[in-house]
Amino acid sequence: MRISVLLFAAPLLLANATTAEIPGPIRAMLDAAIASGNPAEVAIVEKYARSAAPDSAAAISTVTDSWRAAREATRAAQIRAAGPFDLWSGNAEIGGYFTTGNTQNIGVSGVLDLKRESLDWRHKLHLAADYQQSLGLVSREHYVAAYEPNFKFSPRGYVYGAAQYESDRFLGYDDRVSASLGAGYSAIKDEHATLNLELGPAFRYTDFTDTTRESSIAARGSLDFGWKLSKAVTFSQAASAYVQHFNSTVTGTTALNAKLIGPLAAKLSYTVQYESMPPVGRVGTDTTSRASLVYSF
Repeated sequence: MRISVLLFAAPLLLANATTAEIPGPIRAMLDAAIASGNPAEVAIVEKYARSAAPDSAAAISTVTDSWRAAREATRAAQIRAAGPFDLWSGNAEIGGYFTTGNTQNIGVSGVLDLKRESLDWRHKLHLAADYQQSLGLVSREHYVAAYEPNFKFSPRGYVYGAAQYESDRFLGYDDRVSASLGAGYSAIKDEHATLNLELGPAFRYTDFTDTTRESSIAARGSLDFGWKLSKAVTFSQAASAYVQHFNSTVTGTTALNAKLIGPLAAKLSYTVQYESMPPVGRVGTDTTSRASLVYSF
């Protein structure tokens, strides 16, 4: 704790030699913005402070740059000191329905997304399940478990590994295991929008419901886009494709997330999964619409 305080305060103390040039009211606004700890607010106040007092622009930049450097040093020190179970964040999503009367249906869907961000590594874990019964008969049963570690070799570039298990007998396979290794690039990376692109070779093993089995080399590509429309509403689009000689797969999910109270949010999503060569008697395209409640932590 004492080290963090020193890291935060030292650059500000060094900047005091230049802060005398800053008019009192403007310096007070800078101090208030810095005290908020919000980088966006500091940037806005800095912009207008430099405009209002152009003669003090260099001194204003010294104060804000020192604060940013101290903040980043504190963050880096905390990350280095964190244990393997620290720094995790994520979302837990659940939705469902139940009807009685002329029809008896029950359905439930759940998603758990976890992410751990450190200086050099990013770890992502995804678990999802859909289950539906109609008149006592199972009409949908879909399960996914995926893990992806990323090694960040530059501010935007990274190397990824991806492992995924799927099961969906209504799409024609009991078990499917995929593994991939490739390169990723953060094409857009700011507070309002993000866009991550990945491409690399892959290997897939599929156990189809008609007892046939398939192992094949494939090419994997993915896109993950997020756009913050407002403080409360976020739009996202995720898509991935496994292209191979036999059965190729393309999956896409479009979602709209709206904050409700505290960590709770409402989410609407639409997922499409396409199989180019499903077993005989199976439809190649499967769609899922969800309305769910999301808890962020």
